[in-house]
Amino acid sequence: MTLDLFPDEPSTLPAGSQEWLGPQAVVLRGRALALDRDLVQAIDTVTRQAPFRHMVTPGGQTMSVALSSCGPLGWVTDRRGYRYSPVDPQTGMPWPAMPEVLQDLARQAASDAGFANFEPDACLINCYEPGTRMGLHQDKDERDLSQPIVSVSLGIPALFQFGGLSRSERPARVPLFHGDVVVWGGVDRLRFHGILPMKNATHPLLGERRINFTFRKAG
Repeated sequence: MTLDLFPDEPSTLPAGSQEWLGPQAVVLRGRALALDRDLVQAIDTVTRQAPFRHMVTPGGQTMSVALSSCGPLGWVTDRRGYRYSPVDPQTGMPWPAMPEVLQDLARQAASDAGFANFEPDACLINCYEPGTRMGLHQDKDERDLSQPIVSVSLGIPALFQFGGLSRSERPARVPLFHGDVVVWGGVDRLRFHGILPMKNATHPLLGERRINFTFRKAG
């Protein structure tokens, strides 16, 4: 695991390399680089239909990270709790369809990490800006926990925290750069993870933003 790099340093690992964080958790360095413009275009199309918004947690806190979704199910949070819904609560309409370029990347990255036949039905899209963060949490709202999580990073770099199966375990700090894809499942599926506060930075394609999208089999 990489513990000592700063997130604004270029990755010392070449695109196409694999950095294992656990028995069934891996960073696929630069895996999405060749598709980055197509991915940004797809996300722009989705968020024109389902704009980014700051949701409220069950405890009443407004999330610093803005969120959207695409696919048959979208992740939502409000005073009633965390859950997946087929309907965007902001528009009352179904979430936008998942673009094919996103589906293909999710399937292929999962296969690269040892998870064959992954068919995501939810893609959560998060927009980070300098100062925003994502606290340590587990992805456990999905019905089938045998399916992996596939997480794609675009834009400015971030420090990903990847911990253990309890919140008390000290997480590793893993720099993530534009085009990196993280896949975790199996024995690592319920490990706590998050993003440390984003540093000021600018990316030529996305400006002062990091777009992260995660694929799940939720239903």
